Parts: sequence; C-alpha cells; structure tokens
Amino acid sequence: MSETSHAAPETTFLKGVKVLDLSRLLPGPFASLLLADMGADVLKIEDPRGGDYARYYPPLVDGVGAFYASVNRNKRSMTLDLKCAQGREVLERLLEDRDVLLESFRPGVMARLGLDPQGLRERFPGLVICSVSGFGQSGPARDRAGHDLNFVARAGLLDQNARAGEAPVVPGYQVADLAGGALYAALGICGALFARSRSGEGAWLDISMSEGALSLMAPAIAMRAAGEAMAPGQGMLSGGLPCYRVYETADGRYMAVAALEPKFWEALIGALKKPELSGRGMLSGEDGEEVAAELASIFRSQPQSHWEQMLGEVDCCVEPVRELGELVDDAIYQARNVFFELQGVRQVRSPVRVVADGNDVAAHRPAPEHGEHTEEVLNALGYTSEAIDALRRQGAIAQGSEGVSVAGGGRSTP
Repeated sequence: MSETSHAAPETTFLKGVKVLDLSRLLPGPFASLLLADMGADVLKIEDPRGGDYARYYPPLVDGVGAFYASVNRNKRSMTLDLKCAQGREVLERLLEDRDVLLESFRPGVMARLGLDPQGLRERFPGLVICSVSGFGQSGPARDRAGHDLNFVARAGLLDQNARAGEAPVVPGYQVADLAGGALYAALGICGALFARSRSGEGAWLDISMSEGALSLMAPAIAMRAAGEAMAPGQGMLSGGLPCYRVYETADGRYMAVAALEPKFWEALIGALKKPELSGRGMLSGEDGEEVAAELASIFRSQPQSHWEQMLGEVDCCVEPVRELGELVDDAIYQARNVFFELQGVRQVRSPVRVVADGNDVAAHRPAPEHGEHTEEVLNALGYTSEAIDALRRQGAIAQGSEGVSVAGGGRSTP
C-alpha cells in the first residue's frame, strides 16, 4: 500500500491545539502521537546532535528506525539546544502561543535548564505542562533511574504476571511506559485543556509511570484488602479458574478461554460435548485443577485452527492466541483497516474513531526528519535568514545537518 493511498480517520477534536514535545523514546512520544492523531499540532523539539535516540534503533527502513516512525507520525520537528541560552530563548518565544508543553526529563532537569515548570506557569498562566517521569516529581525515588520493567516490578504487576509457583514473566510490551505513562499523560492533557477552556488557567501535570502501572492494580489491591489472597496465577483473572486461562493446542499454539459468566461456560462445554462439566468452570483449588486438566486434554487433541473454526461461531469468549507476525492478516483487524503503511513501515491506526459515514478522509503525515521544520518554525516566529544563521553559529540549532541521509533515505545522521 502506498503512503498516499491510505486514509486515516479524521479526528479533529484537538484541531488548533499547539503542543511542544521535548520528550524522546517511547512514553512521551506515544502520548503526543495520541494528541497528533486527534488533530493537535505537535512540534517535536530535538537536540541538534542527533535528536531522538529512537531514530537510529534498528531495524532501519530507508534510514529511519521503524520504532521511531511508528510513534512520531503527524508531527513536525525542529532542533534546539536547550542548554544554550539562545535555544532557551527560542523555546520561550514558542511558548507564547503554545497550549501544551510535554517533557519526560528526570525531575529537576527542567529547572537546571532554566525552565522550571513553576516559573513557566507564572509567565504563561494558560500553559498546560505535562511532566512524565518514572516515580513522580516528589518523593524519595524522584531522582531514581528506571525502565518499564522496573516500574511494573515496583507496582506489583510483574509479580502477578506469573503462573502459580513460577517466576514472573517479563511482559512482551511496555505496560508502564504506554498504559501507565503515555495514556495518562494524554488523558491528563485533554482534561487540563477542557478545564482551561472554562477557567483560562493551565496546569502542571505530574505523571508517574510507576503510579500509572500501580493504578492498573486497583481491583487486585481492593480484593487483597478485602481478604482475597491474590497469589500469582491463582486469582479469578490470573489463571486460577478453569474458565479463565490459556490452553495449549495439538500444534503447540494456544487458545484463550475467558468464559467467566455461566452462559459462556455452558456454551463452551456444550460445543465441546462435555455436559458433565456444567457449573464447574468457577471451581478453584484441586477441584478446579481437575476441570482444567480435562479441558487441557481436549484442547491438546486438535490444532489451533480446528478450535478457531469450531468455536468461532459459538458465543463463548474463546479466542486464538495470535503471534505477532499474524496480526496484520487477522480478519477482524483487516475488516476495520487497522494497519497501514507509512514511510515503508507498518503502522497501527489510532483507536479513537468517529462513528460516521465517510470516516476515512484524512491522510497521515510521515514522521519528520531530524529538524525538518526548524527554519519553517523560526520564520513563523519572525527570525530572518541572518538571525537563523546566527543561531546555527551559536549552536542553538543544528549546523545545517538536518535531512542528511543515514542510508540514502533522506534521514539525518546521528
């Protein structure tokens, strides 16, 4: 599929909202991607010396990292050295008509750069500042380094991501970065903008990725406090019941059974012709393991394709466990045009859709080259060519290296 042939859902909820994004890698850029996909004008501010590290993470497609391309579409990029007085001056001029400032430095870095959020709030009272960090802007761990695995470990999610009696399993996706950080950042920004539309006042949002991950544990924490042991792999929603777990098939694949409600369990055992299991899906302990063992034996008797075809028409909450390489061909996602190609990279469409006829009308813009829009932005601020050249000489912006190809694809060098 060509880059220009795909049409994306036109979500213009944030049209006119101007976002400055100082973040890099995943949590911040994914948050600003959500905003950009809803129509916000996201200007990505990158260091002149290479920019976002994710640009160079392999695999590269036409010189740009697929990782980077997947989370930076629909944005613009300019280079600014925030350690340079002239770079900070440009940033502050940009803030005069920006609505949102998103950053993911460690707490205290913005202040050391002369961009203390409290001071910015006083100078730009309508500005929404969103700070995404590992452990928050206060507390004993505010300066602690960390990555997704650290955050889900500290929040208890990793402990629960295990079979009974076995070690925790590293998740195959970034729970804290994406759900705990990016989603809460985007949600908080939208909420703050809504409040500002009524009061005129901006806000400083403190988004802790570890707390975001912890919030996903709210039901488990409540149940534990009420007396439920919630041991890993033994809870109602963590594999402790035969009606809610994963079963291996004859070909080494898996089926996910989530027949929690009695009607779904009865539909499942009816399709499997096992009436003797009626009413036994919610059993736990040894009795539950006996039921699970019988189901395991049944599912191991046939390959995944057999069960998918057989149970696909039965309303029983059973789905095949898809492998990563199979997702693009999944009939459900194909029917809803979830995947598309941009910059030669397979991308996932925003799940925020407007239900209306003719929904697919707006084309996505590819992720920007390093500093691609620097001069465009500076010209809009009133900088002359001579002033822009001076910024280059002072090191405030890249030294004319924007757009130099890494592998012949028009991408900048690190």
